[in-house]
Amino acid sequence: QVQLVESGGGLVQAGGSLRLSCALSGRTFSRYGMGWFRQAPGKEREFVARISRSTGTTYYADSVKGRFTISRDNAKNTVSLQMNSLKVEDTAVYYCAADGAAVEPPVVTWPSASRYEYWGQGTQVTVSS
Repeated sequence: QVQLVESGGGLVQAGGSLRLSCALSGRTFSRYGMGWFRQAPGKEREFVARISRSTGTTYYADSVKGRFTISRDNAKNTVSLQMNSLKVEDTAVYYCAADGAAVEPPVVTWPSASRYEYWGQGTQVTVSS
């Protein structure tokens, strides 16, 4: 069974940076496309970023493009999200998710939460003004 464990959340002032990490165990990490989602209080879960299994192709929500960077280390079974220039509206619980589709799906489908089979428990990111 796949397990995902996030770390790195916390409290930061607007304009600051945080780095989230997510470790996958139980299966071969390189088989999974990895995504980050977030959910703010009273709002639906939204897509943040995704990285492909092996080519390193990335895709970002418009709201984080140019500020966030997703990366993966297949040797360490981890995916990371470097968040710079944080804004108050980035405050949310951040979740990593794994998509084990046999073939890398079209990028247009990456933001859909239903694509992802496994989810972490989430880590809180709070950005203060």
